[in-house]
Amino acid sequence: MSMIRSTFAGLSPAGASAKLQVLIFHRVRAIPDPLFPGEIDAQQFDRLCTWVKHWFNVLPLDQAVAQMHSGGLPARALAISFDDGYADNHEIALPILQRHGLKATFFIATAFMNGGRMWNDSVIEAIRLCKAPVFDLTRTVAASLGVMDIEGLPAKQAAIGRLIGAIKYLTPQERMDWVNAVVQAAGTQLPSDLMMDTQQIVALQNAGMQIGAHTANHPILARLTRSKARQEIAASKQALEAMLGRKIDLFAYPNGKPGTDYSAETVELVRELGFAAAFSTVAAANTAASDPFQLARYTPWERTRLRFGVKLMKNYLHREQS
Repeated sequence: MSMIRSTFAGLSPAGASAKLQVLIFHRVRAIPDPLFPGEIDAQQFDRLCTWVKHWFNVLPLDQAVAQMHSGGLPARALAISFDDGYADNHEIALPILQRHGLKATFFIATAFMNGGRMWNDSVIEAIRLCKAPVFDLTRTVAASLGVMDIEGLPAKQAAIGRLIGAIKYLTPQERMDWVNAVVQAAGTQLPSDLMMDTQQIVALQNAGMQIGAHTANHPILARLTRSKARQEIAASKQALEAMLGRKIDLFAYPNGKPGTDYSAETVELVRELGFAAAFSTVAAANTAASDPFQLARYTPWERTRLRFGVKLMKNYLHREQS
């Protein structure tokens, strides 16, 4: 047994003292994206799956949560999840998972299926595809952002970061208005194939993967009224259940920061709507004492085996909210 694997076994033994780590991914690109060199691509995802398979007992997420709360988790338990519903989850990630014999859960924002596009991707693709050297928003609802230099990769990256930061926590209507202004200012056709279609989501389930809910429109739930938040959560659950012919038991909070992106009221709504468990984006390990509606998950940004292993060790020492 490798040193890393044996360390994980000591930090997370089987049974009542076991801990569960859950990984989050979003996109898995076929090749590196020059605009986002830190995002995971197929080669890195394949490498990471090799490490995970060697170090951990990888379980389906629903099974892992049930065993954790019953005291029946194996040592070194881990589960894999994906958020949002990108088409490359089916096209790129699924074959890699199958090659390694791993299962994952895919949380779908249902309003973007079948040709839709998430608001942040509209911003990203608008800047990526805009041919002008500057991006002018001075005559739009986003006039406060002025004129931005977008000539060259560093300038485009800076502009994307500024735009997303300015738009993310606006009200849903304001966010839509600002994104529409960005798209119109770009003056170019944006892609309509970034997200999965119905057939791809069904294919994931048929391949033995699990599907979970992630709201319809991926809003900041803490910024919505109770009725609007309930509608967003329920709409995603109902759409997926109708599509897949099975109960959807798992939910992931969009963005997932407690108190910022979702609230105690949001947690209560998820419980009321009949989910068995829900997930935040707190980087930590879960235990039998964890609140099943605020389970921790971690996005692995590390690109080397050692750095990834060290971060996972730190997660074991950072307990989630209970």
